[in-house]
Amino acid sequence: MAVLGASSTWWALVQLDRSGLGPPLPYARSPSITHGAVMVFGFMPLFFAGFLFTAGPRWLALPPEPAAPLVAPWVAQAAGWLLWLAGAHAGTGLAAGGLLAELAGLATVTWRFARRVRASRAPDRLHPRAIDYAHAVGVACLLGLLAATLAGADGVALACVLAGLWWFVVPVFLTAADRLIPFFSAEALPSARWPLAQHSLSLLLALSALEGAGAWLDLFAGRGGWLFALGAAEALAAIALLALAFAWGRVKRLSSRLLAMFHAGLLWLGLSFALAAAGHLLPPADGAPVLPLAGLHALTMGCLGSLMLGMVSRISAGHGGRPQVTDDWLWVLFWLLQAATLLRLAATVQPVQALLTAAALLWAGTMLAWGLRHANWYGHPRYERRR
Repeated sequence: MAVLGASSTWWALVQLDRSGLGPPLPYARSPSITHGAVMVFGFMPLFFAGFLFTAGPRWLALPPEPAAPLVAPWVAQAAGWLLWLAGAHAGTGLAAGGLLAELAGLATVTWRFARRVRASRAPDRLHPRAIDYAHAVGVACLLGLLAATLAGADGVALACVLAGLWWFVVPVFLTAADRLIPFFSAEALPSARWPLAQHSLSLLLALSALEGAGAWLDLFAGRGGWLFALGAAEALAAIALLALAFAWGRVKRLSSRLLAMFHAGLLWLGLSFALAAAGHLLPPADGAPVLPLAGLHALTMGCLGSLMLGMVSRISAGHGGRPQVTDDWLWVLFWLLQAATLLRLAATVQPVQALLTAAALLWAGTMLAWGLRHANWYGHPRYERRR
């Protein structure tokens, strides 16, 4: 939550500077790459680690994991990303030092979880193994980002960030959702099922691998015939996901707020592929590939943001002994997140700085309000014991 709040606030300040409404900021490195890297590798892996070492041992039929040995790598990751943000203004040395600390922390967490997976004799280890492999790829992508940062190769750095999104963050998110959302949905509405569990998780993971490869093809091969194949795959995925979302919404009627948040994530996922497909199959307007960029933010802010808000809130309430419902406060934050996503998409299609600034401010305000609420929960005894 600290990394999420800091990175969101920093990006809002950058947009205020660009719009002339905030104090001028000096830049020693590309703020766009700084922003992309911390949004992909920053807070998401820390949220992942939270459930990997709580739910993970239960999935693997192993004893609970002690928390003490994990504190140092987690602190290294959080501190590393704060240094990375400072390095955007102070220089490459500080940014690279932050990445090195983050890399050491993520590699340690990945190694410890891999040991647990190998030690397990549980009959079903599909989900933990997929998450383990994705983390190993994430470490490799982060190592590539560190090398590109030291070399001053911004194009390679961007490709590493996009590969980290598609080969690490998205696979972990989809795999965890496939395992966790049916459990959450059963509590909210016993007859509900997460549609990906029945249909297309494996195909989505394959498409995610293709998207990550596309980042490297775009860097080294430029726009070519491969874009048509990628766009066709994205179009098929969009049709399937939007049809699933429509069918799921009709059957469940969104009677649970938690289910509505998961449903929104599914809708944004389908829309993200639709926008990306349109950008890859249609000629770009004025030479600017705006639709794939819109699709990228529909995925990250809309899909992953909505799922993060619902899943992390539900898990935090469960571990804290609090009522596991989506109350009015969380519901308001969810809709503010949807508004921030729409503003960001509007700023992509119509590049007006005021729209981008408004989206950044709304996102930052939503994440800070959400984070401060949960910061008051974390580290305290379970709520039910204090009453």
